[in-house]
Amino acid sequence: MTSDTPEPLRRPSLPELPVSAVLPDVAAALAENGLAVLSAPPGAGKTTLVPLFLLDATWRGEAGRILLLEPRRLAARAAAARMASLLGEPVGATVGTRMRLDSRISARTRIEVVTEGVFARMILDDPELKGVAAVLFDEFHERSLDADLGLALALDCREALRPDLRLLVMSATLDVAGVAALLGEPPVIESHGRSFPVEIAHQDRRPDERIEDAVTRTILSALESQEGSILVFLPGQAEILRVAERLDGRLAPDVAVTPLYGALGQSEQDAAIRPAPSGRRKVVLATSIAETSITIDGVRIVIDSGLQRLPVFEPATGITRLETVRVSRASADQRAGRAGRTQAGVAIRLWHSGQTAALPAFTPPEILSSDLSRLVLDLAEWGVSDPSTLSFLDPPPAPSWAEARALLQRIGALDGEGRMTARGRAMRALALPPRLAAMVAGAAEDGYGLSASRLAVLLTEQGLGGPAIDLDERLSRWRNERGARASAASGLAERMAQQAGATRDTAAAPGAGVLLLDAFPDRIALARGKTGAFVMANGRGAELPETERLARAPMLVIADLTGKAAGQRILAAAAISRAEIEASRPELITKGEEVFFDRAAKAVRARRVVRIGAAVLEEVPLPRPQGPAVAMALAEGLRQIGLSALPFSKEALHLRERLDFLFRTLGDPWPAVDDAALLDRLEDWFVPFQSETTSIDAVRPGALSEGLASLVPPDLQRRMGELAPTHFEAPTGQRHPIHYDGEEPTLSIRVQELYGLTRHPTIGGGRRPLLLELLSPAHRPIQTTRDLPGFWAGSWKDVRAEMRGRYPKHPWPEDPAAAQPTTRVKPRGT
Repeated sequence: MTSDTPEPLRRPSLPELPVSAVLPDVAAALAENGLAVLSAPPGAGKTTLVPLFLLDATWRGEAGRILLLEPRRLAARAAAARMASLLGEPVGATVGTRMRLDSRISARTRIEVVTEGVFARMILDDPELKGVAAVLFDEFHERSLDADLGLALALDCREALRPDLRLLVMSATLDVAGVAALLGEPPVIESHGRSFPVEIAHQDRRPDERIEDAVTRTILSALESQEGSILVFLPGQAEILRVAERLDGRLAPDVAVTPLYGALGQSEQDAAIRPAPSGRRKVVLATSIAETSITIDGVRIVIDSGLQRLPVFEPATGITRLETVRVSRASADQRAGRAGRTQAGVAIRLWHSGQTAALPAFTPPEILSSDLSRLVLDLAEWGVSDPSTLSFLDPPPAPSWAEARALLQRIGALDGEGRMTARGRAMRALALPPRLAAMVAGAAEDGYGLSASRLAVLLTEQGLGGPAIDLDERLSRWRNERGARASAASGLAERMAQQAGATRDTAAAPGAGVLLLDAFPDRIALARGKTGAFVMANGRGAELPETERLARAPMLVIADLTGKAAGQRILAAAAISRAEIEASRPELITKGEEVFFDRAAKAVRARRVVRIGAAVLEEVPLPRPQGPAVAMALAEGLRQIGLSALPFSKEALHLRERLDFLFRTLGDPWPAVDDAALLDRLEDWFVPFQSETTSIDAVRPGALSEGLASLVPPDLQRRMGELAPTHFEAPTGQRHPIHYDGEEPTLSIRVQELYGLTRHPTIGGGRRPLLLELLSPAHRPIQTTRDLPGFWAGSWKDVRAEMRGRYPKHPWPEDPAAAQPTTRVKPRGT
């Protein structure tokens, strides 16, 4: 939208809500400190009233804009509509919205309601935030990755470029202390009270009851016993559809059921939050999307399943999967607060009241469990390669950061030092996840950037083109769709293609599978075994239901999947052929001879192989392998099956036990020899001694002893017998083995052989006493001790009395410390 000359702003007449009492305090804190934290319970009115009140702040000036950040488009649209209605204006005048597919801004706009992802791009593109007077982070407790990034960048901007920039962090359920510490302890303003009281009720779900059945039962009961509309919180779309199916035909004609989740179009979402017509009721089945910043008029009953679905990124697989988990206490409070927005209400929680205390305090922040590739790329644009130089409430986890950086280097977005390349800048300009940005940039170079842009939009807009797994099918359906959302998505794809320098396709566009190669080369998947089972180029398995058309494809490129590494389920993919890969990305197919470990045979084999990553296209066996690679392959096999497969002799095992004792007692430079340490150092002690060995069964026990001994530095080998002797020489001259296989070195010896000893035997250079297992003449344990002199002086008296009666032919002196050691019985007649 555009307009002519800006009109002077007028102070709006604001309604009285709980937050009204602290609005002057918020304005004063921002005027004096520039930073503030506002904690206000659900229904307090902070989202609507704070930005409008700040319009009159002198520090804003005549044209300074206030940015209000919202976690979702639904919340952003609702907040803008509410503020605009209070001003008696349409959205796009004083109050506007800036979102990915729906921006309504004019020259008159002074309050921009923006989604958190859009703000992150705004500040990266304009680090000074020219014309922006304040940034308000609403519902910050949700801790999205974009919100954390936006706040870190805004704080950096304020410190280095814009000390006049005002920042306000707001939430209904906020870790106030943590946020305040991050911001340097600014004023913390708290608004107390809710618009209307909410009664909390609990209905414990039976252990064997499905969540859909429990929710359906509770909805039907609430409709009979309560008045007003109902908002139901469920973990995801699947549960929403199942509850709707169970309610079908069981409700009165005046009750409507409306779903509310992210994959719905804008019109469907808006219909869900629209108040029910007079004389009617509605049941809104929602995910966490309805937790914050929206008011559904007429809702006075909330039913909370107590569950939510969160994304969890696994750096080892590079895949984000969804997990269903218990909600946090903060989320439960947010949900309950939805019942008291317009009148007194009730929140029914489907768990026992005593379980609430066991819930986590807050929902884990996204930064701890997300794919960080976009964050790494964005920070590279900011000039930051080390995230510790920015103010993050929770620093990015090192494994996820390293995986993201490695991915960006593989697709050419970063150089070896982590700096952004020209390709990376082109990718970042596309406002896409890095993999999809690489796809569009590569396709633009090949002449079909528009087709790739359409596929990228399809993959980032839930539900566009229908729910099919086959992306070619979804693209086809989208082309035939008629509607505002489909049209807006097409416009976005066209703008994206223009940014990539491809206003139209100049070459015949290939299928979705070929387009995906630049984005997901590690997820090229070959059919294996049963129908629907595939192995990807990254070595992981993935599956499709046998009823899916793609389940019978010989080869796929997978764009989206979920589940754990052992059993991943394909959510979106496209078919591809080997010929298409050879024509488009021939470098992905490699040929050569290789030596490998055959786990079934526990032996090293050789083969001539054609592969895509870890997925084998063809292989031909070769004769008996030879050379240094054989021992290395054998070592890799050991890492797969474990050290227990090796034929360690008693001598080798005893050597390991002695070395383990020395490492635990003395530390470096004595080597660690536990399984993990030995597997990590196979190249040092195993590989050099297996030059002619081609199978585990052929490993010589003597070679294992030699290898273990080689771990001991030469200057320490002579001291090993002194510090960890194999035997103890008793006063009788007899040698007895020392056992190192327990928690501490142990010597089992007949007590008579120790007569005359006045000091306890030690090893390890005197650091460790031997655990003495004292034996009777029949070699049965009498007692254990770590203090022989103390034993002689103490409990020996009782032991002696018992042993004299049991073994009268053996000597049992009153003072064993002064007696002669012996291995014999008493002479006749004594």
